[in-house]
Amino acid sequence: MSDGFDRAPGAGRGRSRGLGRGGGGPEGGGSPNGAGPAERTRPPPQPPAPGFQQPPPPLRQPRTAPPPGAQSELPAGPARPPAEQTRPQDNTPQQNSESAMAKPQVVVAPVLMSKLSANAPEFYPSGYSSYTESYEDGCDDYPTLSEYVQDFLNHLTEQPGSFETEIDQFAETLNGWVTTDDALQELVELVYQQATSIPNFSYMGARLCNYLSHRLTISSQSGNFRQLLLQRCRTEYELRDQAAKGDEATRKRFHAFVLFLGELYLKLEIKGTNGQVTRADILQAGLRELLNALFSNPVDDNLICAVKLLKLTGSVLEDAWKEKGKTDMEEVIQRIENVVLDAHCSRDVKQMLLKLVELRSSNWGRVHVTSTYREATPENDPNYFMNEPTFYTSDGVPFTAADPDYQEKYQELLEREDLFPDYEENGTDLSGAGDPYLDDIDDEMDPEIEEAYEKFCLESERKQKQ
Repeated sequence: MSDGFDRAPGAGRGRSRGLGRGGGGPEGGGSPNGAGPAERTRPPPQPPAPGFQQPPPPLRQPRTAPPPGAQSELPAGPARPPAEQTRPQDNTPQQNSESAMAKPQVVVAPVLMSKLSANAPEFYPSGYSSYTESYEDGCDDYPTLSEYVQDFLNHLTEQPGSFETEIDQFAETLNGWVTTDDALQELVELVYQQATSIPNFSYMGARLCNYLSHRLTISSQSGNFRQLLLQRCRTEYELRDQAAKGDEATRKRFHAFVLFLGELYLKLEIKGTNGQVTRADILQAGLRELLNALFSNPVDDNLICAVKLLKLTGSVLEDAWKEKGKTDMEEVIQRIENVVLDAHCSRDVKQMLLKLVELRSSNWGRVHVTSTYREATPENDPNYFMNEPTFYTSDGVPFTAADPDYQEKYQELLEREDLFPDYEENGTDLSGAGDPYLDDIDDEMDPEIEEAYEKFCLESERKQKQ
């Protein structure tokens, strides 16, 4: 039985039938040379018998055990002989492989117990929680003004939709807290820093500045909230040339200031003595100089900032300049065209500048509503004669009511048309009686036409029979 495992499957199958178990052949206990079992060598593979195909050799056993459950996924192969029936020289590696296969290490995942509960307290983010819990009690829970204001500004940044519902309470709290010049100056600085350091807060910061400029009652020796805010903006404005030429971080802060000033120009309302609401003219002049500083240093980020500013405020600035009879916008557009031709900026930035010029040529994308209704006349309506009929002279020359040489003739034809309303210009009767020319035609055919028609019918019948 054990000798059968010393040969390759299917090898020597024809020769073993003629030899006994103790014969001298390879299948017996000896060797061809009469050597004992200790000198036995593995016989060479024999060619298969006719009609049988030699199976492939068995797969080599893996060096390490597969993970649990992998055995069921492996394809079924030839059965491996037990370890005790193998040759002595192969006993040690197969025993190691067999022990690894027989004792796989199964890792049991620990069971995790969830600590979540439906009765857990409501969760708020850290920044939101401190403001929300203290909002109902005003500023009692805040030790300083800066913490209260900064918390509210962060709250507006995260939830800009709460501006309408919470700004009144915020302004009322500030009126009870901001009672000194230093406190008002600190409030201005906090709002300015938030509006220029966070890009998405520039619009909300401008709205907040406009609201506080009308609601805060304190007015220090240096001025009220709006005046102190404009003074703070002027400090940054005077550094425009150095900032436009500075490094990347300096230019980035300068661009944030420029866009905030543009939002402030649109949102900040100043009431005159007669109650008329106007914009700050000082901001209008400041924006013009900021554009000059950006175009004087035509690097890509400066030009992109200028494009953003003009898209934001271009239409309002041009209307304000036109009311004063100024041509500043034409100068700005000419400056842009020169930059496109001369500056060494990227192709994308040049394309942005050209798109801006195209936007301005379309009146900044604004569509004016049509004027009130006026009675159409030949003087104020170019399409006045569009729906009038066209007549022709005897020479075939067309003329309409707009032709001064044929006005009398045109009027005469119109009067004649009123006398015969059932006829068109070509004489067709519109009353339903039919064409007067066709009514006079006899229904009988000409003899030649009738003969030709009969020949056609006969020819058609002959072709159908074929």
